[in-house]
Amino acid sequence: MSATRAQGVGFRSERGPILIALMLATGLVAIDSTIVATAVPSIVRDIGGFESFPWLFSAYLLAQAVSVPIYGKLSDMVGRKPIILAGIGLFLLGSVLCGIAWSMPALIAFRALQGLGAGAVLPVSITIAGDIYSLEERAKVQGYLASVWAVSSVVGPSLGGIFAAVGFWRGIFLVNIPLCLLAGWMLVRTLHENVERAKHRVDYAGAALLAASLGLLILGALEGGHGWAWNSPVSLGIFAVGGILLALFLVVERRAVEPVLPSWVVSRRLLGTTALVSFGVGAVMIGLTSYVPTFLEGALASSPLVAGLALAALTLGWPISASQAGRFYLRIGFKATALIGISITVAGLAVLAFTAAAPSVALVAASCFVVGLGLGLVATPTLIAAQSSVSWNERGVVTSTNMFARSIGSALGVAVFGAVANAIYGGTAGGDSNGPAVVAASGAVFVAALAAGVLTVAAVLAMPAVRAATKDAGGEGSGGSGEPVLTDAEDSSR
Repeated sequence: MSATRAQGVGFRSERGPILIALMLATGLVAIDSTIVATAVPSIVRDIGGFESFPWLFSAYLLAQAVSVPIYGKLSDMVGRKPIILAGIGLFLLGSVLCGIAWSMPALIAFRALQGLGAGAVLPVSITIAGDIYSLEERAKVQGYLASVWAVSSVVGPSLGGIFAAVGFWRGIFLVNIPLCLLAGWMLVRTLHENVERAKHRVDYAGAALLAASLGLLILGALEGGHGWAWNSPVSLGIFAVGGILLALFLVVERRAVEPVLPSWVVSRRLLGTTALVSFGVGAVMIGLTSYVPTFLEGALASSPLVAGLALAALTLGWPISASQAGRFYLRIGFKATALIGISITVAGLAVLAFTAAAPSVALVAASCFVVGLGLGLVATPTLIAAQSSVSWNERGVVTSTNMFARSIGSALGVAVFGAVANAIYGGTAGGDSNGPAVVAASGAVFVAALAAGVLTVAAVLAMPAVRAATKDAGGEGSGGSGEPVLTDAEDSSR
């Protein structure tokens, strides 16, 4: 496979238009993750369905999470370009349909369609970046892509609030139309691939079983304790059927010629440990993004805007450190860089957890910024190490597995943190409307997030000590063949 190549990173380089297109595509997913929540009251007033509105988020997340591994495998088989364009197309169609939705069930169904598009856009964008940029350049590129989330954390809620204020909530979906068209047009014009055509045997049975099993298990984690009790027949049945389907999936994959999720993705030591790190990153992120706003609004009566800006410090710190991660991993290696990052993350979480009893907007924002700095030095080098340990025709499934692990970490984090918070709310008069109860519950969640951070330290310590080659002989950005570029023999053989 070959792609547009040039030296330098930035908008004015030869690859700049591709980078802009990838940032636009990433922005679709990033803005969508924050813009909808602010318009929920307007949506409910217009089309009803208050009791069902949480599914606007669950359906989207479910569809996105279960489709990520499948898209990753397909991108290795047929190329990145058709898969990301298909994802943008699905997201565009879902956005248009959401904009004309006539009822809450219809809107939920169309949100799921958006999620199927997002499941292709995000991991394939990151995979393309790994293809066209050299090992030395990838950290800077990840900083560019991460900065999209920082901007979206402010732009998303602001746009949602504006559309809600003028009584046109449908605009939060229709605004995606020009962005989708522009991103798709730029990718068609600028991204060129020469994929070796070969006859593939698509693992339809494995894909169906994977989607069904993971869908049920994630659904059980997301809705347990909210939609139904953990020990209810519904909850137990969902987990039981999901577990059975997952077992069947493992059996099918052992016999598949081209399995949708090959066993080597988790059996190789580097890939398995980096997936565990990504799992921990997802759990930490969801703990903060879900409870920092609630904590500040409930404990200090802060406005949603102030609470949102305090949380935005998390997504501000991430791109700053992500863009500089290359300086570290090229000198001291991926594992050492990730250890520095997770140490910073744990320090920020510790401050947040142990000062929750004396809430302060400034302190919370500073803690979130520190956590973001740490996560940028964890997520970026571990992802790049995983990508760099495999050749082009394996990079898609490796990237998508890493992103999927983060989604699973977030889903289980929601379940665990929700159970921790609800246990405190349930034993307090007034529940989540009681200020002291909010402080206690949020503090407990932050302690749980700290525990997740500490466990992630163990995953980082288990990584093999691989280092980047002096020259990225395999990165597409340097004109190589896309072969592994790590110097330690442990990188892909264990």
